[in-house]
Amino acid sequence: MSHLPGPIDPPARLLMGPGPISAYPSVLRAMGAPLVGQYDPFMTATMTETQELYRRVWSTENDATVLVDGTSRAGIEAAMVSLIRPGDRVLVPVFGRFGHLLAEIAERALAEVHTIEVPWGQVFPVSTIREAIERVKPHLVACVQGDTSTTMLQPLDEIGELCRAHGSLFYTDATASLGGNPFEMDAWGLDAATAGLQKCLGGPSGSAPLSLSDRAVEVVRSRARVEAGIREEGDASASDFIRSNYFDLAMILDYWGPRRLNHHTEATTMLYGARECARVLLLEGRDEVIARHRLHGDAMLAGVEGLGLTVFGDVAHKMTNVVAVEIPDAVVGDAVRSELLSDFGIEIGTSFGPLHGRVWRIGTMGYNARTDAVLTTLAALEAVLRRHGAAVPAGGGVEAAQGVYAGARA
Repeated sequence: MSHLPGPIDPPARLLMGPGPISAYPSVLRAMGAPLVGQYDPFMTATMTETQELYRRVWSTENDATVLVDGTSRAGIEAAMVSLIRPGDRVLVPVFGRFGHLLAEIAERALAEVHTIEVPWGQVFPVSTIREAIERVKPHLVACVQGDTSTTMLQPLDEIGELCRAHGSLFYTDATASLGGNPFEMDAWGLDAATAGLQKCLGGPSGSAPLSLSDRAVEVVRSRARVEAGIREEGDASASDFIRSNYFDLAMILDYWGPRRLNHHTEATTMLYGARECARVLLLEGRDEVIARHRLHGDAMLAGVEGLGLTVFGDVAHKMTNVVAVEIPDAVVGDAVRSELLSDFGIEIGTSFGPLHGRVWRIGTMGYNARTDAVLTTLAALEAVLRRHGAAVPAGGGVEAAQGVYAGARA
Protein backbone atom coordinates (compact mmCIF):
# COMPACT_ATOMS: atom_id res chain seq x y z
CA MET A 1 0.00 0.00 0.00
CA SER A 2 1.44 3.39 -0.98
CA HIS A 3 2.23 5.93 1.72
CA LEU A 4 -0.58 8.39 2.46
CA PRO A 5 -0.05 11.90 3.77
CA GLY A 6 -1.22 12.73 7.27
CA PRO A 7 -4.19 14.97 8.11
CA ILE A 8 -3.96 18.54 6.91
CA ASP A 9 -1.93 20.58 9.41
CA PRO A 10 -1.24 24.14 8.20
CA PRO A 11 1.45 26.19 9.97
CA ALA A 12 0.41 29.05 12.23
CA ARG A 13 0.27 32.20 10.14
CA LEU A 14 -0.64 35.85 10.71
CA LEU A 15 -1.89 36.92 7.28
CA MET A 16 -1.10 40.63 7.03
CA GLY A 17 -1.01 40.91 3.26
CA PRO A 18 -3.63 42.31 0.88
CA GLY A 19 -5.74 39.16 1.24
CA PRO A 20 -6.58 36.46 1.94
CA ILE A 21 -6.50 37.22 5.63
CA SER A 22 -6.88 35.19 8.81
CA ALA A 23 -10.58 34.35 9.16
CA TYR A 24 -12.68 35.13 12.21
CA PRO A 25 -12.63 32.02 14.45
CA SER A 26 -16.43 31.92 14.49
CA VAL A 27 -16.47 31.77 10.67
CA LEU A 28 -14.22 28.71 10.72
CA ARG A 29 -16.42 27.14 13.39
CA ALA A 30 -19.54 27.82 11.32
CA MET A 31 -17.96 26.10 8.35
CA GLY A 32 -17.55 22.95 10.43
CA ALA A 33 -21.31 22.61 10.96
CA PRO A 34 -23.08 19.50 9.60
CA LEU A 35 -24.25 19.44 6.00
CA VAL A 36 -27.91 19.28 5.02
CA GLY A 37 -29.58 18.67 1.67
CA GLN A 38 -29.94 21.59 -0.71
CA TYR A 39 -33.73 21.66 -0.36
CA ASP A 40 -33.84 20.87 3.34
CA PRO A 41 -36.05 23.50 5.04
CA PHE A 42 -33.06 24.50 7.15
CA MET A 43 -30.98 25.04 4.02
CA THR A 44 -33.52 27.18 2.18
CA ALA A 45 -34.24 29.17 5.35
CA THR A 46 -30.51 29.79 5.80
CA MET A 47 -30.24 30.99 2.20
CA THR A 48 -33.12 33.43 2.76
CA GLU A 49 -31.60 34.57 6.05
CA THR A 50 -28.21 35.13 4.39
CA GLN A 51 -29.82 37.25 1.68
CA GLU A 52 -31.30 39.56 4.29
CA LEU A 53 -27.98 39.83 6.14
CA TYR A 54 -26.18 40.86 2.96
CA ARG A 55 -28.81 43.46 2.11
CA ARG A 56 -27.73 45.14 5.32
CA VAL A 57 -24.03 44.68 4.52
CA TRP A 58 -24.52 46.25 1.06
CA SER A 59 -26.90 48.91 2.44
CA THR A 60 -29.59 48.04 -0.07
CA GLU A 61 -33.22 47.07 -0.40
CA ASN A 62 -32.46 44.97 -3.50
CA ASP A 63 -34.44 41.74 -3.52
CA ALA A 64 -31.81 40.28 -5.90
CA THR A 65 -29.10 39.90 -3.27
CA VAL A 66 -27.49 36.46 -3.36
CA LEU A 67 -24.24 34.53 -3.21
CA VAL A 68 -22.43 33.22 -6.28
CA ASP A 69 -20.60 29.99 -5.46
CA GLY A 70 -16.99 30.66 -6.32
CA THR A 71 -14.25 33.14 -5.53
CA SER A 72 -14.79 36.88 -5.87
CA ARG A 73 -13.91 36.60 -9.55
CA ALA A 74 -16.93 34.31 -10.01
CA GLY A 75 -19.14 37.14 -8.82
CA ILE A 76 -17.45 39.61 -11.17
CA GLU A 77 -17.87 37.30 -14.15
CA ALA A 78 -21.48 36.48 -13.28
CA ALA A 79 -22.40 40.16 -13.12
CA MET A 80 -20.60 41.15 -16.30
CA VAL A 81 -21.50 38.20 -18.53
CA SER A 82 -25.14 38.50 -17.47
CA LEU A 83 -25.40 42.26 -17.98
CA ILE A 84 -23.38 42.58 -21.20
CA ARG A 85 -24.73 41.61 -24.61
CA PRO A 86 -22.26 41.19 -27.47
CA GLY A 87 -21.54 44.62 -28.91
CA ASP A 88 -22.61 46.57 -25.83
CA ARG A 89 -20.38 49.52 -25.01
CA VAL A 90 -18.64 49.15 -21.65
CA LEU A 91 -16.58 51.87 -19.98
CA VAL A 92 -13.91 50.78 -17.49
CA PRO A 93 -11.93 53.36 -15.50
CA VAL A 94 -8.58 51.63 -14.86
CA PHE A 95 -6.41 52.67 -11.92
CA GLY A 96 -4.77 49.32 -11.13
CA ARG A 97 -4.60 45.63 -11.99
CA PHE A 98 -8.24 44.88 -11.28
CA GLY A 99 -9.56 47.55 -13.61
CA HIS A 100 -7.66 45.73 -16.33
CA LEU A 101 -9.40 42.54 -15.15
CA LEU A 102 -12.85 44.11 -15.57
CA ALA A 103 -11.91 45.24 -19.06
CA GLU A 104 -10.71 41.74 -19.97
CA ILE A 105 -13.88 40.07 -18.71
CA ALA A 106 -15.98 42.59 -20.63
CA GLU A 107 -13.93 41.86 -23.75
CA ARG A 108 -14.48 38.11 -23.29
CA ALA A 109 -18.21 38.88 -23.08
CA LEU A 110 -17.79 40.43 -26.57
CA ALA A 111 -18.41 43.98 -25.43
CA GLU A 112 -17.07 47.05 -27.18
CA VAL A 113 -14.68 48.00 -24.38
CA HIS A 114 -13.52 51.55 -23.72
CA THR A 115 -10.99 52.30 -20.98
CA ILE A 116 -9.66 55.44 -19.35
CA GLU A 117 -6.57 55.34 -17.17
CA VAL A 118 -4.73 57.28 -14.49
CA PRO A 119 -1.25 56.43 -13.19
CA TRP A 120 -1.19 53.71 -10.51
CA GLY A 121 -1.43 55.36 -7.12
CA GLN A 122 -4.13 57.84 -8.18
CA VAL A 123 -7.92 57.80 -8.56
CA PHE A 124 -10.23 59.46 -11.07
CA PRO A 125 -11.77 62.88 -10.54
CA VAL A 126 -15.47 62.65 -11.26
CA SER A 127 -15.07 65.17 -14.10
CA THR A 128 -12.92 62.68 -16.02
CA ILE A 129 -15.52 59.95 -15.63
CA ARG A 130 -18.29 62.35 -16.65
CA GLU A 131 -16.44 63.26 -19.84
CA ALA A 132 -15.88 59.60 -20.68
CA ILE A 133 -19.54 58.69 -20.11
CA GLU A 134 -20.68 61.56 -22.32
CA ARG A 135 -18.22 60.54 -25.04
CA VAL A 136 -18.65 56.73 -24.96
CA LYS A 137 -22.37 56.55 -24.04
CA PRO A 138 -21.85 53.13 -22.42
CA HIS A 139 -24.43 50.50 -21.62
CA LEU A 140 -22.39 49.69 -18.51
CA VAL A 141 -19.81 51.54 -16.43
CA ALA A 142 -17.68 48.97 -14.57
CA CYS A 143 -15.39 50.33 -11.88
CA VAL A 144 -13.39 48.79 -9.04
CA GLN A 145 -14.00 50.51 -5.71
CA GLY A 146 -10.81 49.50 -3.92
CA ASP A 147 -7.93 48.13 -6.01
CA THR A 148 -5.51 46.23 -3.77
CA SER A 149 -2.76 46.35 -6.41
CA THR A 150 -2.40 50.09 -5.72
CA THR A 151 -4.34 50.33 -2.39
CA MET A 152 -6.42 53.19 -3.85
CA LEU A 153 -10.15 53.70 -3.14
CA GLN A 154 -12.13 55.26 -5.99
CA PRO A 155 -14.91 57.59 -4.79
CA LEU A 156 -18.22 56.26 -6.15
CA ASP A 157 -20.81 58.55 -4.62
CA GLU A 158 -21.31 60.79 -7.70
CA ILE A 159 -20.90 58.21 -10.46
CA GLY A 160 -24.30 56.56 -10.07
CA GLU A 161 -26.15 59.82 -10.74
CA LEU A 162 -24.04 60.36 -13.87
CA CYS A 163 -24.88 56.87 -15.08
CA ARG A 164 -28.62 57.34 -14.52
CA ALA A 165 -28.56 60.65 -16.36
CA HIS A 166 -27.00 58.98 -19.41
CA GLY A 167 -28.93 55.68 -19.31
CA SER A 168 -25.94 53.58 -18.24
CA LEU A 169 -25.86 50.77 -15.71
CA PHE A 170 -23.30 51.16 -12.91
CA TYR A 171 -21.37 48.15 -11.58
CA THR A 172 -18.58 48.00 -9.03
CA ASP A 173 -16.25 45.29 -7.78
CA ALA A 174 -16.00 45.86 -4.02
CA THR A 175 -14.01 42.70 -3.24
CA ALA A 176 -11.20 44.47 -1.43
CA SER A 177 -13.20 47.27 0.16
CA LEU A 178 -16.60 46.03 1.35
CA GLY A 179 -16.84 45.94 5.13
CA GLY A 180 -13.79 48.08 5.81
CA ASN A 181 -14.72 51.22 3.87
CA PRO A 182 -18.00 53.09 3.41
CA PHE A 183 -20.34 51.49 0.88
CA GLU A 184 -23.88 52.67 0.16
CA MET A 185 -25.35 50.69 -2.70
CA ASP A 186 -28.74 52.36 -2.94
CA ALA A 187 -27.66 55.87 -1.96
CA TRP A 188 -24.85 55.83 -4.54
CA GLY A 189 -27.12 54.57 -7.33
CA LEU A 190 -25.32 51.30 -8.01
CA ASP A 191 -27.01 48.74 -10.24
CA ALA A 192 -24.69 45.82 -9.51
CA ALA A 193 -22.00 45.08 -6.96
CA THR A 194 -19.93 42.03 -6.12
CA ALA A 195 -17.41 41.10 -3.46
CA GLY A 196 -15.57 38.22 -1.80
CA LEU A 197 -15.19 37.09 1.78
CA GLN A 198 -11.39 37.01 2.06
CA LYS A 199 -10.70 40.69 2.77
CA CYS A 200 -12.55 42.95 5.21
CA LEU A 201 -15.42 40.47 5.65
CA GLY A 202 -13.04 38.12 7.45
CA GLY A 203 -13.70 34.77 5.79
CA PRO A 204 -12.11 32.43 3.28
CA SER A 205 -12.19 32.86 -0.46
CA GLY A 206 -14.92 30.82 -2.14
CA SER A 207 -18.20 32.72 -1.97
CA ALA A 208 -19.09 35.94 -3.80
CA PRO A 209 -21.84 38.19 -2.38
CA LEU A 210 -23.72 39.96 -5.19
CA SER A 211 -26.56 42.44 -5.37
CA LEU A 212 -28.55 43.77 -8.36
CA SER A 213 -30.90 46.72 -8.67
CA ASP A 214 -34.29 46.35 -10.32
CA ARG A 215 -32.82 47.95 -13.48
CA ALA A 216 -30.08 45.33 -13.59
CA VAL A 217 -32.54 42.50 -12.92
CA GLU A 218 -34.63 43.71 -15.86
CA VAL A 219 -31.60 43.30 -18.16
CA VAL A 220 -30.79 39.88 -16.71
CA ARG A 221 -34.39 38.66 -17.02
CA SER A 222 -34.59 39.85 -20.63
CA ARG A 223 -31.75 37.40 -21.41
CA ALA A 224 -33.11 34.43 -19.43
CA ARG A 225 -33.14 30.91 -20.78
CA VAL A 226 -34.07 28.05 -18.49
CA GLU A 227 -32.13 24.83 -19.15
CA ALA A 228 -33.96 22.37 -21.38
CA GLY A 229 -33.74 19.61 -18.79
CA ILE A 230 -35.78 21.56 -16.23
CA ARG A 231 -37.74 23.91 -18.48
CA GLU A 232 -41.49 24.01 -18.09
CA GLU A 233 -44.17 25.40 -20.37
CA GLY A 234 -44.00 29.18 -20.36
CA ASP A 235 -40.40 29.37 -19.11
CA ALA A 236 -38.16 31.98 -20.68
CA SER A 237 -35.94 31.16 -23.64
CA ALA A 238 -34.44 34.41 -24.95
CA SER A 239 -32.63 34.38 -28.28
CA ASP A 240 -29.77 36.50 -26.88
CA PHE A 241 -29.52 34.37 -23.75
CA ILE A 242 -26.68 34.73 -21.23
CA ARG A 243 -23.74 32.84 -22.72
CA SER A 244 -22.50 31.23 -19.54
CA ASN A 245 -24.45 28.50 -17.80
CA TYR A 246 -22.74 28.54 -14.42
CA PHE A 247 -22.63 32.35 -14.24
CA ASP A 248 -26.16 32.86 -15.58
CA LEU A 249 -27.67 35.24 -13.04
CA ALA A 250 -31.18 34.66 -14.38
CA MET A 251 -30.96 31.01 -13.35
CA ILE A 252 -29.09 31.83 -10.13
CA LEU A 253 -31.89 34.24 -9.15
CA ASP A 254 -34.46 31.52 -9.87
CA TYR A 255 -32.48 29.17 -7.63
CA TRP A 256 -32.39 31.68 -4.75
CA GLY A 257 -35.95 32.88 -5.33
CA PRO A 258 -39.30 31.41 -4.30
CA ARG A 259 -39.30 28.91 -7.18
CA ARG A 260 -36.01 27.32 -5.99
CA LEU A 261 -35.44 26.16 -9.55
CA ASN A 262 -32.41 23.87 -9.56
CA HIS A 263 -29.26 25.36 -11.03
CA HIS A 264 -26.37 23.83 -9.08
CA THR A 265 -25.87 22.31 -5.66
CA GLU A 266 -25.34 25.17 -3.24
CA ALA A 267 -21.92 25.14 -1.55
CA THR A 268 -23.31 24.49 1.92
CA THR A 269 -20.13 25.05 3.91
CA MET A 270 -19.41 28.32 2.09
CA LEU A 271 -22.99 29.44 2.72
CA TYR A 272 -22.46 28.88 6.44
CA GLY A 273 -19.20 30.85 6.31
CA ALA A 274 -20.68 33.73 4.31
CA ARG A 275 -23.64 33.93 6.67
CA GLU A 276 -21.30 34.16 9.66
CA CYS A 277 -19.13 36.82 8.00
CA ALA A 278 -22.20 39.03 7.60
CA ARG A 279 -23.52 38.21 11.07
CA VAL A 280 -20.21 39.11 12.75
CA LEU A 281 -20.02 42.40 10.88
CA LEU A 282 -23.59 43.40 11.71
CA LEU A 283 -23.26 42.25 15.33
CA GLU A 284 -20.31 44.60 15.83
CA GLY A 285 -22.05 47.28 13.79
CA ARG A 286 -21.44 48.27 10.20
CA ASP A 287 -20.13 51.74 11.05
CA GLU A 288 -18.11 50.38 13.96
CA VAL A 289 -16.34 47.83 11.74
CA ILE A 290 -15.46 50.54 9.23
CA ALA A 291 -14.14 52.73 12.07
CA ARG A 292 -12.08 49.79 13.38
CA HIS A 293 -10.50 49.30 9.97
CA ARG A 294 -9.76 53.02 9.78
CA LEU A 295 -8.12 53.04 13.22
CA HIS A 296 -5.85 50.07 12.64
CA GLY A 297 -5.12 51.16 9.09
CA ASP A 298 -4.07 54.58 10.42
CA ALA A 299 -1.89 52.86 13.03
CA MET A 300 -0.16 50.71 10.41
CA LEU A 301 0.33 53.74 8.16
CA ALA A 302 1.89 55.70 11.01
CA GLY A 303 4.00 52.68 11.94
CA VAL A 304 5.60 52.17 8.56
CA GLU A 305 6.26 55.90 8.32
CA GLY A 306 7.74 55.70 11.83
CA LEU A 307 10.22 53.17 10.44
CA GLY A 308 11.28 55.75 7.88
CA LEU A 309 9.55 53.95 5.01
CA THR A 310 7.80 55.78 2.15
CA VAL A 311 4.12 55.13 1.49
CA PHE A 312 3.13 54.69 -2.15
CA GLY A 313 0.29 56.57 -3.79
CA ASP A 314 -2.20 59.27 -2.89
CA VAL A 315 -2.70 58.63 0.82
CA ALA A 316 -5.83 60.82 0.83
CA HIS A 317 -7.52 58.17 -1.35
CA LYS A 318 -6.04 55.05 0.26
CA MET A 319 -8.25 52.20 1.43
CA THR A 320 -8.47 51.91 5.20
CA ASN A 321 -7.43 48.28 5.12
CA VAL A 322 -4.16 48.08 3.19
CA VAL A 323 -1.05 50.22 2.75
CA ALA A 324 1.60 50.05 0.02
CA VAL A 325 5.14 50.65 1.24
CA GLU A 326 8.02 51.40 -1.09
CA ILE A 327 10.78 48.83 -0.62
CA PRO A 328 14.03 50.49 0.54
CA ASP A 329 16.88 50.41 -1.97
CA ALA A 330 19.11 48.68 0.57
CA VAL A 331 17.05 45.49 0.80
CA VAL A 332 15.70 42.74 -1.43
CA GLY A 333 11.93 42.85 -1.04
CA ASP A 334 11.21 39.15 -1.52
CA ALA A 335 13.97 38.19 0.92
CA VAL A 336 12.40 40.35 3.63
CA ARG A 337 8.97 38.83 2.96
CA SER A 338 10.45 35.33 3.09
CA GLU A 339 12.10 35.92 6.48
CA LEU A 340 8.98 37.50 7.94
CA LEU A 341 7.14 34.31 6.99
CA SER A 342 9.79 31.78 8.03
CA ASP A 343 10.93 33.46 11.27
CA PHE A 344 7.78 35.20 12.49
CA GLY A 345 4.94 33.41 10.67
CA ILE A 346 3.78 36.75 9.22
CA GLU A 347 2.77 37.16 5.58
CA ILE A 348 2.83 40.48 3.76
CA GLY A 349 2.38 40.92 0.01
CA THR A 350 4.20 42.28 -2.99
CA SER A 351 2.27 43.75 -5.94
CA PHE A 352 1.70 43.34 -9.66
CA GLY A 353 2.74 44.89 -12.96
CA PRO A 354 4.68 48.14 -12.60
CA LEU A 355 4.67 47.82 -8.80
CA HIS A 356 6.03 44.25 -8.64
CA GLY A 357 9.19 44.30 -6.56
CA ARG A 358 8.73 48.00 -5.86
CA VAL A 359 6.27 47.92 -2.97
CA TRP A 360 5.12 45.71 -0.14
CA ARG A 361 1.40 45.65 0.60
CA ILE A 362 0.48 45.30 4.27
CA GLY A 363 -3.13 44.64 5.18
CA THR A 364 -5.11 45.30 8.36
CA MET A 365 -8.49 43.80 7.65
CA GLY A 366 -11.24 41.67 9.06
CA TYR A 367 -10.11 39.68 12.09
CA ASN A 368 -6.58 41.12 11.75
CA ALA A 369 -7.71 44.73 12.09
CA ARG A 370 -6.63 44.69 15.72
CA THR A 371 -3.88 46.20 17.86
CA ASP A 372 -1.75 43.14 18.58
CA ALA A 373 -1.62 42.16 14.90
CA VAL A 374 -0.48 45.65 13.89
CA LEU A 375 2.16 45.99 16.60
CA THR A 376 3.51 42.46 16.10
CA THR A 377 3.86 43.03 12.37
CA LEU A 378 5.67 46.34 12.83
CA ALA A 379 8.06 44.89 15.40
CA ALA A 380 8.85 41.90 13.19
CA LEU A 381 9.32 44.11 10.10
CA GLU A 382 11.77 46.30 12.00
CA ALA A 383 13.78 43.27 13.12
CA VAL A 384 14.04 41.84 9.61
CA LEU A 385 14.90 45.21 8.07
CA ARG A 386 17.71 45.67 10.59
CA ARG A 387 19.05 42.22 9.79
CA HIS A 388 19.15 43.26 6.14
CA GLY A 389 21.13 46.39 6.89
CA ALA A 390 18.36 48.98 6.64
CA ALA A 391 18.79 51.96 8.94
CA VAL A 392 15.42 52.13 10.70
CA PRO A 393 14.68 53.93 13.99
CA ALA A 394 14.71 51.55 16.97
CA GLY A 395 11.12 51.01 18.03
CA GLY A 396 9.98 53.69 15.60
CA GLY A 397 7.18 51.69 14.04
CA VAL A 398 5.59 50.40 17.22
CA GLU A 399 5.93 53.77 18.95
CA ALA A 400 4.24 55.63 16.08
CA ALA A 401 1.38 53.12 15.95
CA GLN A 402 0.91 53.31 19.71
CA GLY A 403 0.66 57.07 19.35
CA VAL A 404 -2.33 56.61 17.04
CA TYR A 405 -3.97 54.27 19.53
CA ALA A 406 -3.32 56.65 22.40
CA GLY A 407 -4.86 59.50 20.42
CA ALA A 408 -7.96 57.42 19.72
CA ARG A 409 -8.39 56.70 23.44
CA ALA A 410 -7.93 60.32 24.50
